[in-house]
Amino acid sequence: MFELLLTLIIYLIFVAYWRYRQKGHERRLQSYRVRIHVNGIRGKSTVTRLVAGALREAGYRTLAKTTGSAAAIVDLDGEDIPIDRRGPANVKEQQDIIETWEPLGAEAMVIECMALQPQYQEWTERMVLRAHIGVITNVREDHQDVMGETLPEIAASLARMCPANGYLVTAEYRPELQAILRREAERRGSQLVVADPAQVRDEEVAQFDYLAFKDNLAVGLAVADLLGIDRETAMRGMVQSKSDVGVVRLQRVTLRGKPVIWANLFAVNDRESMIISMKLLEPYSNDRTVKIGILNNRYDRERRAEQFGNVAAQDLSFDWLITFGAYEDLVTRKLTGNGFPRERIVNLGFSVNPPLDQILDSIAAMIPEGHQAMLVGFVNIHTPQAEMMLAYFESLRADHAGGRAVAGQVGYLQRQRFEMAHGV
Repeated sequence: MFELLLTLIIYLIFVAYWRYRQKGHERRLQSYRVRIHVNGIRGKSTVTRLVAGALREAGYRTLAKTTGSAAAIVDLDGEDIPIDRRGPANVKEQQDIIETWEPLGAEAMVIECMALQPQYQEWTERMVLRAHIGVITNVREDHQDVMGETLPEIAASLARMCPANGYLVTAEYRPELQAILRREAERRGSQLVVADPAQVRDEEVAQFDYLAFKDNLAVGLAVADLLGIDRETAMRGMVQSKSDVGVVRLQRVTLRGKPVIWANLFAVNDRESMIISMKLLEPYSNDRTVKIGILNNRYDRERRAEQFGNVAAQDLSFDWLITFGAYEDLVTRKLTGNGFPRERIVNLGFSVNPPLDQILDSIAAMIPEGHQAMLVGFVNIHTPQAEMMLAYFESLRADHAGGRAVAGQVGYLQRQRFEMAHGV
């Protein structure tokens, strides 16, 4: 009897403490004039930063939080404060972050959804953020183990974070997926707003110093429009916003005396986005360009490694493929099974653990005299080999060695809705 009573007392204390905490959290939420919750498969971190930039330029005291390639808080001045997690990521982090923001007196928040499980996405929206505007950037094939195997299933999963009695903004172009998002929005008393990338002008895209997707800019402009922010102000704020570490930048370098265009696509890890990104790079290639792809695989992404063993051979056009990180045998078997020549696959990951010089020498050996290389890294970001490459190219950029960056004026590449959406 005593144990039962003690258990009941502990339970009541816990419930009282939770209600006290929740009441304080709800009071903090009410202090914000604008709350925006950003979800989707690709572009969440970038859109979070773009929207926060537009709000900041319009005069809102704005805080933002990204959870993508490098989790960070974007402060009132638009500067990054890295999030130092001492354990695994947990969706409760969102509530804790909002509590730490209280003394800053912000009036707008833009927060990237960090939950993958649909039920946690819904919980975060209903109990933590209660956004006025929700964003689903797009629907792509990723995280099928928790979101569903098909695109309609993934769309329905993502829509679990749709706000109540607000707006849901998306750049998803497929009518059948839009219909799912609209249905889920209407169930919650919200209105679906479809952002149109065709309305983003090439000269606007050309203002960015990275390969900016028209879809992302269209979402930023649509959110700004809902808040009564004029286009010029919104664009100015988005251009000034600090880019995410995962954005695509191009860099011309000389590697062992041979010209190389380096494209960091390590953050691109689904089939459709990879195909789209490779289309962007086509104008930089000619008949004397050797295309070299780096398949960078993490130990905890076996399914992704297997998937890209198929994508790289079936859907992309590379002259050479390099494997970094884990699952090199698996990926090599997938590539050769899809008809890619074994002699043009070079394993430079955990099976070899090469120093940087060996990696650079191997790449240079793939480039005939009188040719240039288009070197593209994709699939994942964090392995020792990828991090060495990123540090190397960043040091060249900092030292102004090997030529100039070429990513700034790329608006003309974004033809007609990025031409990506329809696979043109």
